Amino acid sequence: MPIKIPSGLPARAILDSERIFALEKPEAERQRVRPLKLVILNLMPKKIETETQLLRLISKSPLQVEVDFMKTSTHEATHVSADHLVKFYETLDAFKDNYYDGFVVTGAPVEHMPFEEVDYWEEFKTILDWASTHVFSTMYLCWGAMGALYYRYGVRKVDYPQKIFGVFPQYLQDEYCFLTNGFDEIALQPHSRLAGVNEADLALKKQELQVLTWGPQSGPGLVATRDFSEVFALGHWEYGKYTLAEEYERDMANGMTNVPFPKNYFPHDDPSLEPLFSWRAHGNLLWRNWLNWVYQTTPYDLTEVPELRKEKKLGTDRSIRHLPGGPRKDNFEPFLHDGYGVIQRG
Repeated sequence: MPIKIPSGLPARAILDSERIFALEKPEAERQRVRPLKLVILNLMPKKIETETQLLRLISKSPLQVEVDFMKTSTHEATHVSADHLVKFYETLDAFKDNYYDGFVVTGAPVEHMPFEEVDYWEEFKTILDWASTHVFSTMYLCWGAMGALYYRYGVRKVDYPQKIFGVFPQYLQDEYCFLTNGFDEIALQPHSRLAGVNEADLALKKQELQVLTWGPQSGPGLVATRDFSEVFALGHWEYGKYTLAEEYERDMANGMTNVPFPKNYFPHDDPSLEPLFSWRAHGNLLWRNWLNWVYQTTPYDLTEVPELRKEKKLGTDRSIRHLPGGPRKDNFEPFLHDGYGVIQRG
């Protein structure tokens, strides 16, 4: 099924060129189905680029999905026209009485700052409080995931002296989790961040949180609450093929000294060669799995969401907590140090 987007959204032309079926609002309303309702809080500077990346993934679902876009009121975007924001984005005030099947919170290039110093931190917390009663399931990305884990569960951010930058292996932790259903035992995931999460803090929250993928270089890549009302992707499965290359060129032009050459991205580490799009299948699969679970378990009447959240009755009965069903008896020990699954230097 197609995705349902606002009329005139610039991403439409790109999606059309990639043979992705998107309907604008008047066309979609003629179809007699109840679409999934998503809202995206886009914190990235390049709004249109991020919109396109996310809509690509959302479009892979066989479901019709209606998408709204949210912005913060306490931060003024500088990398997109004011006309674009006025036409396609609203602040929380416009959404506060709405209910949604899903909510997506993007990353933001502020991971090097303490959360409390980010100018929209207080508004960010207010938006998360709203989502906890008005949204069935939320997908957080990169900084959005770090911020939500800190605010909602006390999982602290860890700052790195050098950026984790490139494409890194992630080891599947639970073979039978629906979110990673169909994943290979080792999946590749792009990372581009100056911080991570405190894994000791995560371990203390194992009754509430579960780590679904983990990598020896990049740490946790995918975390979820036990009832899947919140999903945290620390890496960037939504990135396009050339996003890391564009970020590297930008950072070098800005004179940044704590950004390494992107690992496992260009064949033979040669930036004159075309990078390998090695994470696309797992990115598509994660988002398809998430949207499918939301569709299967969300109430038809979204006004029921607050009571379901309050009573912890999201989806199927999660009162029985199974230990993760790891796919390997050797716990990936043979692969921890040899770089299996990544591009090797020739």
